[in-house]
Amino acid sequence: MSAQTSQEFGKFRSLFWPVRRDELRFFLPLLLMFFFICLNYNGLAVAKDALVVTAPESGAEAIPFIKVWAILPCAVGMTFIFTRLSNRFNYQKIFYIMMTIFLGYFFLFAFVLYPLRDYVHPTGVADNLAQILPLGFKGFIAVFRNWTFTTFYVMSELWGTMIMTVLFWGFANEIMSVGRAKRFYMMLMIGGNLGGAFAGNAVSTLSSIGYEWGTSAGRDPWGSSLILITSFIILSGLACMYTFRWFNRHALDRVSALEGIQLRGKGPSEIKMGIRKNFAYLAKSKYLLCIAVIVLTYNICINLTEVVWKDQIRKLYSDPNDFIACMGQVKFCIGIMATVIALATSSMVQRARWTFSAMIPPVIMMITGVGFFSFLLFKDIPFFAVLSNFLGFAPLVIGVFFGSVQNCFARASKYTIFDTTKEIAFIPLSKECKLKGKAAIDGVGSRLGKSGGAVMYQGLIMVLGTVAASVPFVAVILLFVIAAWMIAVRSLGKQFSELTQSGTVLEEPVIVPSEKQAPTTANA
Repeated sequence: MSAQTSQEFGKFRSLFWPVRRDELRFFLPLLLMFFFICLNYNGLAVAKDALVVTAPESGAEAIPFIKVWAILPCAVGMTFIFTRLSNRFNYQKIFYIMMTIFLGYFFLFAFVLYPLRDYVHPTGVADNLAQILPLGFKGFIAVFRNWTFTTFYVMSELWGTMIMTVLFWGFANEIMSVGRAKRFYMMLMIGGNLGGAFAGNAVSTLSSIGYEWGTSAGRDPWGSSLILITSFIILSGLACMYTFRWFNRHALDRVSALEGIQLRGKGPSEIKMGIRKNFAYLAKSKYLLCIAVIVLTYNICINLTEVVWKDQIRKLYSDPNDFIACMGQVKFCIGIMATVIALATSSMVQRARWTFSAMIPPVIMMITGVGFFSFLLFKDIPFFAVLSNFLGFAPLVIGVFFGSVQNCFARASKYTIFDTTKEIAFIPLSKECKLKGKAAIDGVGSRLGKSGGAVMYQGLIMVLGTVAASVPFVAVILLFVIAAWMIAVRSLGKQFSELTQSGTVLEEPVIVPSEKQAPTTANA
């Protein structure tokens, strides 16, 4: 494939723009859609953290409790809604319905729930609970105390799960072959990364404008910033919906001609889906289980590192506008770094073995994670004390810097190599495997990963009292989880190579064969 790509486009173009002219009507709308979706994803990620971490009587301790007691059940509920919609409507209607649910909520929050927060938040009850319960329950009480902020955090997290991962990538995997995906997906990642960089700067700028607007008008500066940021998110979502509508009206015929599939006028999927059936389907397939383990372990790792890092930022920036400015700059750096990584590795993804490419993110996570936790654990030794004095910064500032660097590298590799290799792994599967496997893995599995990390934090915080005290235990857990991630990558790589080299499509779940029993396949 790689030699054919280089021969068709030339060495330079195969690296930076491996798209034929007759594919532009197909590719450009997808690129624009993904740009808007990632713009919202990154903008919401900054806003939700600033909202929850700097909320009254809250902090980074609230995040693990939100991910277990709020996000996980809501993810199951949203996946249930998606499966029911899939049984009744075609993909176009599902996309419009899901987008309307999310954008409608963000409008409701900015213009109704947040302005009424002092009336609807149970502050008195929360204060009484804080006096009765131990210090380790501070995060759980904060989830209850600021319940409208919790719902915003949940919907912001689910945007990435349902809109970006399940809806967009499910649609892209359905209409693209492996060969075209290897050329297109890294380019899509670059568009998404640029959206993330733009979102980081846009959110920081809107926060500053909102602060000045609120201060001059004698109103809540942070509330004014939220109105501007949320309005920006809604407009971006509407632009995505319009692009999707244009794609379905003007590009479906081109896709059908290129891929040899009929898309126009398709009704609801003939494959009936349900949450229990999807997970039963997943449990019987070694291939899908390996994808699930990779998704689970990544989300556990990123949750373990981010909670500690955000706790450091909270100590440095207690004002939400300062917090969001810091996070916005980190998102901008992630977007730029991810774009550079995507450009540098796009040729490698086309040419290298799947296992080699997929192994890069866990290696990056291990190296940067060890560096970050080493500073936190040993910052009192003479070397780091001398470094702090030499640089002229307090240890807390240096800790935030190291955490930001770790987050930039981990996220940048996720938004490029990890997402590309994961989505390519779905392509050699039959339509039923893709639909049911993706709904189970991306709809709920990713949430289980983050919730798994959050459960570990809950236990540590309840016993030790604070995030800072749990750092040594978190560091050890991180190493074991990364090891499991690497093992799953190796196993999936072998299965992926067998499928792609033989030119077969995995039709149904495969119980691990006992007597050289080959998996059920059909010719592609």
